[in-house]
Amino acid sequence: MWKKPEKPVPIEACQLVPGLYVWIDLPWDDHPFLYNRFKIADAKQIKEIQALKLAGHLYYYPEKSAAEPGPPPAPEALAAIPEALAQAELENELQLEMARQSREKHERQQRLRDAAARADRAWEQAARVTREAMLGMGRTPKQAGAQLRDLSQQTASQIVQGNEVLLHLLGDKDGTGPQFHGLNVMTLSMLLGKSVGLTEPQLAEVALGALSHDVGKVKIPAHILVTKNRAKHEEAFYRDHGIYGVELAKMSEAFGPIALSVIADHHEYLDGSGWPTGKKNAGPAARIVAVVDAYDRLCSPECPQSEALMPAEALARMFRSDAAKFDQRLLSLLIKLLGVYPPGTLVRLNDESLGLVVSPGRDSLRPTVLIYSPEIDKREAPTVDLGLSPDLKIEEALRPSSLPPDVVAWMNPRQRLSYFYSTDKSQ
Repeated sequence: MWKKPEKPVPIEACQLVPGLYVWIDLPWDDHPFLYNRFKIADAKQIKEIQALKLAGHLYYYPEKSAAEPGPPPAPEALAAIPEALAQAELENELQLEMARQSREKHERQQRLRDAAARADRAWEQAARVTREAMLGMGRTPKQAGAQLRDLSQQTASQIVQGNEVLLHLLGDKDGTGPQFHGLNVMTLSMLLGKSVGLTEPQLAEVALGALSHDVGKVKIPAHILVTKNRAKHEEAFYRDHGIYGVELAKMSEAFGPIALSVIADHHEYLDGSGWPTGKKNAGPAARIVAVVDAYDRLCSPECPQSEALMPAEALARMFRSDAAKFDQRLLSLLIKLLGVYPPGTLVRLNDESLGLVVSPGRDSLRPTVLIYSPEIDKREAPTVDLGLSPDLKIEEALRPSSLPPDVVAWMNPRQRLSYFYSTDKSQ
């Protein structure tokens, strides 16, 4: 179990040794390191820290350290250190190297923030459209259907044209509504559909079906939707939401056959255990949405009384216990897409830092991680792409229950998992 470090102990730079878990009490912009708290790896890092003039701003945590600090300097030596060290370091290669590292750090951070901001802005716009359209399907189906169709076509076009499509865990999103689950399912279905080679028109239909797969729930009483143990007649009513959804979608005249098949069959499974008909031969689009819908509901259950699984736990359950229900190729591709540590996973790094995975990486073991930095606002906390940081790696995934409450509150792994994509056409 990770424990929050006890009160930090002041230390002088000349006492540093590899293995000490230190805190540089400076703004993140004022040093070249990826974040303010870390375990010293080697002599090079020690020299860089010593060059920062950190008197009164350097601490270490005994419980998190794998070594003891060196002896304190004699008072007369301590008085002579800052000026001599500063003068020497100003003229050597270390200052140039630190400046280069600092520039690269800021450039990487800005790229990550820009991509996350694009995803966040796009989600906000899509959420407004989706909420309005989903709530309007029962009253003005043609207008609402046209809104959903246009959003789906726009999404498919961006996914196809983007040379690089990145998935991002979004910041805390307040409120309730059908847009959260619908956009999650659409986003992952699009990325999964692209990975299996769907064309832009096919992706647009899958996007429309995925975004609207639960539209029939507007005809289901709210108390039935959030009931964990439904009565038999309530469960039968609930399981007809696909039928109601197809009726509404047809009234809108905006849905093609592929999108309609998604709405009708997103709860049908290959082993015949699905519903409403128990068919084993649902179409390719419905199979994509079925695996994504199941994953997102395990992480963000519809019923408030149901336990939400951590993302890695959800994938593990699907792979171990429910594999017969899903297209194995699609399930494997989803696991590859999300990585070993999917967005929303709490992790401990090899330098004892804590983080929240916010985006998968090209290497499934090296995602992008938001670093726990309680001394600053979460929106300003450093984000590290482990694919570009070879010295860092994830040691383990953590359950929220294994962490102190204030750490969990800061990272807030999810009240609700919300994610969206950003694209880059320049590469």
